[in-house]
Amino acid sequence: MIQYLIKRILLFIPTLFVITLISFCISRLAPGDPAMLKAGVGSEGAMSATGGLNEKIVEMVRKQWHLDKPIWQQYIIWTGGLCCMDFASVFEGGNTDFSKFSFIGHPDFGTSFQDNRPVFEKMVERVPITLSMNLIAVFLAYLIAVPLGMYSATHQDTLFDRTSTFLLFAMYSLPVFWVGTMAVTFLCSYEYLSIFPSTGIRSTNFSDTWTFWEKLMDYGAHLALPIIIYTYGSFAFISRQMRSAMLETVRQDYIRTARAKGLSERVVITKHALRNSLIPIITLLAGILPGLIGGSVIVETIFSIPGMGELSFKALVARDYPMIMAVFTISAVLTLAGILVSDILYSFADPRIAFSKKNS
Repeated sequence: MIQYLIKRILLFIPTLFVITLISFCISRLAPGDPAMLKAGVGSEGAMSATGGLNEKIVEMVRKQWHLDKPIWQQYIIWTGGLCCMDFASVFEGGNTDFSKFSFIGHPDFGTSFQDNRPVFEKMVERVPITLSMNLIAVFLAYLIAVPLGMYSATHQDTLFDRTSTFLLFAMYSLPVFWVGTMAVTFLCSYEYLSIFPSTGIRSTNFSDTWTFWEKLMDYGAHLALPIIIYTYGSFAFISRQMRSAMLETVRQDYIRTARAKGLSERVVITKHALRNSLIPIITLLAGILPGLIGGSVIVETIFSIPGMGELSFKALVARDYPMIMAVFTISAVLTLAGILVSDILYSFADPRIAFSKKNS
């Protein structure tokens, strides 16, 4: 197992390099010039029509953001900052002088094109909000979906199974943006039911002098509906996956043997069938980890939640390359970590899965 982990971790380096290289090139191929957007110029024609002042501003901005350099130099500068190395001075002035190379004390994701703030600083402000929402949503989804899928599989073709299957497929087919819009319209409006706040993560009269429980209740009232909207889709999918896996497992020979030995149905399901039915559920973890940080653009936009989803969307619109690359890189790292964690959990769920050679 240790050798397997070392090999997989070492494979992260070339994989991450290829992912960042492709992401960097794709981001640069997107139409639009961030320097022109920053200078308030819409196009080349508009820039020439307004005289040379805007042109000088655009050139200054491009030089400040290293956009005047070839794309391979831009990639080296960005990757060097991520690896605590300063390559910006190496390519300064159009000449390559490696004697100016230096190390920096910490990884640097660059400076945001939108407000010239460090990208890492902006992400630190948004990540706790998105992370807390997603952790709660994932916990609730698994807490409800796994038992529901188990019960539906062990009571196949009953009224409960057919009803739950229909409702869950209906829930899964409803688009998130439509459900979120309907929820805001009917559950957050004084014209219908004003049960939940419609925007933000806390009240306008929020005060630091409030007690812990007052703050918790205020945050809970604002985040309850977004978390529900964020949860229902994954909840329906996980439940169906659990039901299918459980149905396949309970038909295996060793389950019949366990029942023939006189074990109770509860022991057969919870001790023998459940463990081997968790393989598809564990596989879903590889896709869940990136979402914990990436957030949901739709949900955060509908409810005006200042999370990573909203930040990523604004970065795409503004051609904020450093922010876009930071989100891509972190998502790639979390995806690779999720796959590794899933592989490790496979061996715990099913002892027959081994990642090391056994001695004969």
